[in-house]
Amino acid sequence: MTEYNHLEVEKKWQKKWSESKIFESKEDSKKEKYYCLEMLPYPSGNLHMGHVRNYSIGDVYARFHRMKGKNVLYTAGWDAFGLPAENAAIKNKIHPAKWTKQNIARMREQLKSLGFSYDWSRETATCDPEYYKWTQWFFIKMWEKGLVFRKNANVNWCPSCQTVLANEQVSNGVCWRCDSHTEHRDLEQWFIKIIDYADELLEGHKQLGGWSEQVLSMQKNWIGKSYGTEVDFKISVSGKNLKIFTTRPDTIFGVTFMVVAPEHEIINELKSKIKNYEQVAQYILASGRKSNIERASSKEKTGIRLEGINALNPATRKEIPIFTADYVLTGYGTGAIMAVPAHDQRDWEFAKKFDVPVIEVIKGNNSDISKHAYEDEGILVNSGEFSGVKSADAFDVVSSWIEKQGFGKKTVNFKLKDWLVSRQRYWGAPIPMIHCDNCGIVPVSEKELPVLLPEDVEFTGAGESPLKTSKTFVNVKCPKCGKDASRETDTMDTFVDSSWYYARYCDSHNDNAPFDSVKANYWMPVNQYIGGIEHACMHLIYARFWFKVMRDLGLVKYDEPFTNLLTQGMVTLGGSAMSKSKGNVVSPDEILPKYGADTARLFILFAAPPQKQLDWSSDGIEGCWRFVNRVWRLFDVVNTKSIAAASQKDKDDILRTMHKTVKKVTSDIEKEFQFNTAISSIMELVNALYSYKYHANDDGVSLEVYKTLILLLAPITPHLCEEIWEKLGNNECISIHAWPVFDESMIKESSIEIPIQINGKLKGRITVSADVPEDEVKKAVNSDEKISAYLKDKQVVKFIYVKNKIVTIVVK
Repeated sequence: MTEYNHLEVEKKWQKKWSESKIFESKEDSKKEKYYCLEMLPYPSGNLHMGHVRNYSIGDVYARFHRMKGKNVLYTAGWDAFGLPAENAAIKNKIHPAKWTKQNIARMREQLKSLGFSYDWSRETATCDPEYYKWTQWFFIKMWEKGLVFRKNANVNWCPSCQTVLANEQVSNGVCWRCDSHTEHRDLEQWFIKIIDYADELLEGHKQLGGWSEQVLSMQKNWIGKSYGTEVDFKISVSGKNLKIFTTRPDTIFGVTFMVVAPEHEIINELKSKIKNYEQVAQYILASGRKSNIERASSKEKTGIRLEGINALNPATRKEIPIFTADYVLTGYGTGAIMAVPAHDQRDWEFAKKFDVPVIEVIKGNNSDISKHAYEDEGILVNSGEFSGVKSADAFDVVSSWIEKQGFGKKTVNFKLKDWLVSRQRYWGAPIPMIHCDNCGIVPVSEKELPVLLPEDVEFTGAGESPLKTSKTFVNVKCPKCGKDASRETDTMDTFVDSSWYYARYCDSHNDNAPFDSVKANYWMPVNQYIGGIEHACMHLIYARFWFKVMRDLGLVKYDEPFTNLLTQGMVTLGGSAMSKSKGNVVSPDEILPKYGADTARLFILFAAPPQKQLDWSSDGIEGCWRFVNRVWRLFDVVNTKSIAAASQKDKDDILRTMHKTVKKVTSDIEKEFQFNTAISSIMELVNALYSYKYHANDDGVSLEVYKTLILLLAPITPHLCEEIWEKLGNNECISIHAWPVFDESMIKESSIEIPIQINGKLKGRITVSADVPEDEVKKAVNSDEKISAYLKDKQVVKFIYVKNKIVTIVVK
């Protein structure tokens, strides 16, 4: 056979797959379905080997289950909205749509060159009006269900870019785009009430047995459910209540001051009453330049008292001071805390710094509140009628007392907050709402969807949403009363777009609905979802929430969208994750011309288990290239006649190795996610075939083994295997051929070696037939000259035979 020409072979089979449309999928109730999906990529313009790893894993699963006879849905699309495209428009004077479509075309070409078995007929881009029409439709449906609302919110603001930033776009208090210090501002923003599903998102973890405990734990902590008590502390100058949430109602008698976040609404409401408001305002400005992480983790506790206003401790009826401090965040609880310095070290340090009283209300062994806070359990003291109660018992009794007194109630709190989806940018799905002076906020009529992004906008990089610069977009008639009104100019967070795309794939070209429910209920849930663990607490929570909303809208019948989740490790170069900003990207364009797609796929799957980090190695890719060529040359080897004929034992041995390999590879792919060990087993089978001396003179046994080898390797190196399969005389593509089945009876060894242990020491070994009875083993032991010499003149006290494993003899 000629030398392996990977360029020619890969181009040939990619063309055949495309023309034959063998990877296109349709619903078939007679076949078991298998939905395999990777998290959809952002079209940045070029793939790197980190992408290749993710998609290679998915393609192996899709090809494997297709060969196992399942009806496989495996497709691709693009998370195509977002700030990078808008930045490119500003920088390069190119429309975001054009920039995005160019990148999609480039990356689609790269994906096809790697031989991934996608059903390209279902391809979707979230920036297509045909897609975001239904994103807008969902927004309106959530508005109708009370899940969408607008409110004044404290947000990250970049004074240089003049725009709101998401939390993930602020690092160490500076804007990711221009490095300006960010501020916190109150703005009218759109929210989705994900908090309404917080309990169900936690309860749903019980159905996710195919997810890692690490991801579930990360989600649990992110959602952050805690049981406690809401308590109202009355403000002296206004009569209004300052509401707090506490998990320690048993310490309420020890509250000596209150602390509110710098963004808390009470400061603005009472600024005329705060005697030192100018100093407070300066402190708020300085706090706004810090990230939440900096504020929460700083060892130095800063703050300033709100002079002129106090709160009333409802338990002691004593007035206590109110401070604002940046270690209190608006993202948890109510943005205000009751401070109990005797029993919270953070509060103790603050009280000592600002000379606030420390009152002990829990007495414990060796407690000394003059030196530090006492945070363990003990007996309540200085707590009115509850003095003498064990602190472990006090939660319920004090909570009940607070409720009876009318200044609080038991409640549940979550760290998870309602999802802020407003973005002041152009390249996103327009929010389909209209502001009317007469009717208020009114949704766009469904028949008018999609609300298209206008073309006549200015991309300046500063100011508010570019949509405000389009008069043709902004000015509209109210759909309710017909009077002049204005469109909403915020667009949606891109996490909205990626929260439901997996369902659209089930019916990606439906013009009348987001998808047909019958089709979605056939394909959903996704059997295997693949993506990075960095998405555990945003995308994966949002997608689970969205699926539950779709269920409640009657569109799907299941509770969870993804049955199994694999979070693959990063591909690194020199120990650092590949990224364009670091300049350490290895592109498939560098690898494919020299080594080919199959070699790249083989290396990326063989170098490390999928969950582990993989460091790119030039030596490793060379080794995989040599293996590909060994498999290619093996075609000639198995078709070369040998001088000697194979004995039955020779044939049984090579067939036994084949069946063992089929069993191992099947298990490693199907159950263990261990592609590296599966490939290692295939390599051992290749070595066995090269060592076998009876090719083409053994009744076709070695040819049978070679065919099985090619079938096992087909999901991993599909182009190579298709070409060999055709040369072996097969007309059907190997990609849709049945997966090989192992014969359990062939795996068993005909003879086995048994170690013989006498008085705890290994004295020899015997060879016997597998599964031989114990009396036959005894005969073999006694017949062995070396073992019988040890037993001469000895009394056998015990003879223990562990079947097919070991013989233990005790003598005296």
